[in-house]
Amino acid sequence: MRPEDVEGLTVGGLLDLVTQRRPEQDALVYVDRGLRYSYREFNEVVERCARALISLGLHKGDHVAVWGQNVPEWVTLQFATGKIGAVLVTVNPAYRARELRYVLEQSDAAALFLTKGVKGADFVEVLKGAVPDLVSEPRDGNGLDAEGLPYLNNVVLMGGGAEAVERTSHLTSWASFIKDGEGVSEEALRERQASLSADEVINMQYTSGTTGFPKGVQLTHSNIVKNAFYIGECMDLGPEDRVCIPVPFFHCFGCVLGTLNVVTHEGTMVPVESFDAEGVLKAVHEERCTALLGVPTMFIAELDHPDFEKYDTSSLRTGIMAGSPCPIEVMKKVVNVMGADEITIAYGQTESSPVITQTRTDDPIERRVSTVGRVHPEVELRIVSLETGEDAKPGEGGELWTRGYHVMKGYYKMPDKTREVVDDEGWLHTGDLATMDEDGYVKITGRAKDMIIRGGENVYPREIEEFLYTHPEISDVQVYGVPDEKYGEEVAAAVKKRAGSDLSEEDVREFCREGIAHYKVPRYVDFVEEYPMTASGKIQKYKLREAAVECHNLVETA
Repeated sequence: MRPEDVEGLTVGGLLDLVTQRRPEQDALVYVDRGLRYSYREFNEVVERCARALISLGLHKGDHVAVWGQNVPEWVTLQFATGKIGAVLVTVNPAYRARELRYVLEQSDAAALFLTKGVKGADFVEVLKGAVPDLVSEPRDGNGLDAEGLPYLNNVVLMGGGAEAVERTSHLTSWASFIKDGEGVSEEALRERQASLSADEVINMQYTSGTTGFPKGVQLTHSNIVKNAFYIGECMDLGPEDRVCIPVPFFHCFGCVLGTLNVVTHEGTMVPVESFDAEGVLKAVHEERCTALLGVPTMFIAELDHPDFEKYDTSSLRTGIMAGSPCPIEVMKKVVNVMGADEITIAYGQTESSPVITQTRTDDPIERRVSTVGRVHPEVELRIVSLETGEDAKPGEGGELWTRGYHVMKGYYKMPDKTREVVDDEGWLHTGDLATMDEDGYVKITGRAKDMIIRGGENVYPREIEEFLYTHPEISDVQVYGVPDEKYGEEVAAAVKKRAGSDLSEEDVREFCREGIAHYKVPRYVDFVEEYPMTASGKIQKYKLREAAVECHNLVETA
């Protein structure tokens, strides 16, 4: 596929085009389920779903919330909403009643699709806590009458099983939902699809909410289809590629860098329903996947799995490591141990659809382990000095700004918040600190708010993390600032040790003293088994900070 092929293409139109070109090629494979759809079969499933959505009374621009793990119905809904112009609202599976209620209200969701739940959470029970009206009798026997949710009229349980739930819960089974769509003609679907424009909003991603309430990022067909295409171009993807997708669909990593990326290059999607290191290795082994996606912690778990050697990953060629800073030592192991010697690093944020910069498969390994690559085609990028407000010189630090087709339409119903990050000239102010060299390669040095200021010295956590990753007994590390009466802030590190290690706190400090400046040496070292994370795999440093403040009896400074 060429750039001109995706210009003006809707999500539904993309699937139609690839189905015409490769009707019998594998489109979607679930290893554990034994499910395998060709593009022709997948498109048929998607169109039945699209007609069922119309039968619910959904119009172009209505919001459809999807809450669950990477089940087949999720990716089906992604393309089905793309055919009828309904906006797919992605809901974090980690949300509980209060958070779910917030998203349903703030997004004006007209329908909710959910799975039964994930480990440790029964979604039906959480939903009842969020919307108590669901256990009451329906008004006039039709639809919902949930207080504060005037648009919400349908709740569908993906995967079936709704029949087993009390009828007054207002749940519809997936099977019943699809059957109801038989009353909608193919002509009605074609007419609806023909009315769509690629510049219309089709996807709403809620930011992770690591601080404050999440915001609904409105993304258009063009935003995500074009971004997905250029992501795959950087990976040199083609129809022969089979991409393992263990990252969550609710996040841009799963539904843009994952599903849409693969379809724009006519390849095969191989999702993993919920991340499990061995499940990923099994999928790669059995389907001979050529590409693998993941955040660094996922790759670490796969590489460290005790049965890693039982699985053949030699089919891997490329992939994407993104979502959080990519440790150099982990990157090297993915290349040298897993065999993905053309793996890429991608950087961006939800507000930019999401990728802004990416390494290429032919970049020297030094570039691919030390930078986040170069800016994507059709995308502008600036590094703006925090001191002068002017463009920084090569190698000088500043805030990364970007402009182009990929910038969001704005935060839903939050114009003031939108204006805080997108200026009058269309530049998205990312809040990320970066440098760019003379060849255009970008290094992310941290978040402006993550930067530690210790006694007047600017300390960037990423630099310390990269250094500590070189220690042979450290599996993973996160560095952050904690309050200090003397210096304002001090450096703290949460360290995961390798199995069998007897590494001590002083050992970590001594290692740092020998290799980095004294003011960068962590004063506090805490050993942990796991990190608090969002469902998209982003580590919540603010929770690590809170734990350290409590553990070490620190006092917040003014």
